Amino acid sequence: MTPMSRLLVVCWLFVAGCAPAATVPPQPQLRYLGQVQVPHATTVDGTLVGGLSGISYDPGRHIYYVISDDRSEHGPARFYTVRLSLPDKSIDASRPPSAASGPARPDSAGTVEFIGAHPLLDESGHPFRPLSLDSSPPVVPPDPEGIAYDAVRQRLYWSSEGERITDGRAVLLDPWIRVAALDGSYLGQFRLPAGLAMSAAGTGPRRNRVLEGLTLTPDGKFVFAAMEQPGYHDGDPPNRSHGALTRITKFDVDTQAPVAQYAYPLEPAAAPADSNGLTDLVALSDTTFLVLERAESVAPAVRIFRADVGAATDVLALPSLTGTAVTPMRKALVADLSATVSPLDNIEGITVGPELPDGRRSVVLVSDDNFSPAQLTQFLFLAM
Repeated sequence: MTPMSRLLVVCWLFVAGCAPAATVPPQPQLRYLGQVQVPHATTVDGTLVGGLSGISYDPGRHIYYVISDDRSEHGPARFYTVRLSLPDKSIDASRPPSAASGPARPDSAGTVEFIGAHPLLDESGHPFRPLSLDSSPPVVPPDPEGIAYDAVRQRLYWSSEGERITDGRAVLLDPWIRVAALDGSYLGQFRLPAGLAMSAAGTGPRRNRVLEGLTLTPDGKFVFAAMEQPGYHDGDPPNRSHGALTRITKFDVDTQAPVAQYAYPLEPAAAPADSNGLTDLVALSDTTFLVLERAESVAPAVRIFRADVGAATDVLALPSLTGTAVTPMRKALVADLSATVSPLDNIEGITVGPELPDGRRSVVLVSDDNFSPAQLTQFLFLAM
């Protein structure tokens, strides 16, 4: 080999060795802009505003669809149409808050306007009735959690965590993903994997820990639904000493059937919280997401991760994630709101909003106050 040939080989090896690093997508940078809070006991169309658990942006109408997790207790199961204005342009969003200045505070808040409340209707066209265990059969309303707007088909997808009551007579309602018109009327339902069926035994999903997050990919082809925590068959939920694997399911919008499923690695709980869960996600592409994790406590720990499918194992056919070697989705922390935002409450919804004047995209989050006067309903604004 000539000296020039050896030099070319060395150069090729150097470039080849560096190539994988060049293919790693850059992490989005998130900057807190401000927030707006909704006073407790606000009412819209006769319903109590609260329990806001999912949010999705409609760029054509410049509004947001915000779902409440009210199980028809303070009004029928419903979503709201909301108009939000971003914080004043004068805010300096280019500088992250310094340690000396402490957490950023909402002194450049935007505004919120509730346009209307829209009941989610059952197959017969009626609103869902409140829980009644004395009826025969029992009346069991859904537990709405996630919502996603489809701009192409002009409809909504929404998820329910179902119900699992096992003290005394077992009362079960399977979780679901349903299709709704923009007025809330029923248009159809997705077929869920068998492992998401509720059971009175120690199998299937845990109560109130099922389909918490929902998103539609930008191309409109796939819906992704995320479980808040693992089911009984997938191991223990996260605590302060260990994380856990939960499942994110990919559905084909046209067939409304599951086509793949991936294990997502949840972080351990951050003190003083005892557990941690995935509360929502928003798709940046058909394989990449911003994922919201929340460790609920008096001082919630709220973190946003960039996650992508990468080489993750398709676990759709696996009945259990315990005792099985699987490759989970990849993730990287992009924002720890606990360290940068005050006040901060039980953040449960995330969406990508409109473009900002400087070309960045807005990211909007919403909190679930659990209908408690001791908690906050707040919308947070970030720049990506």
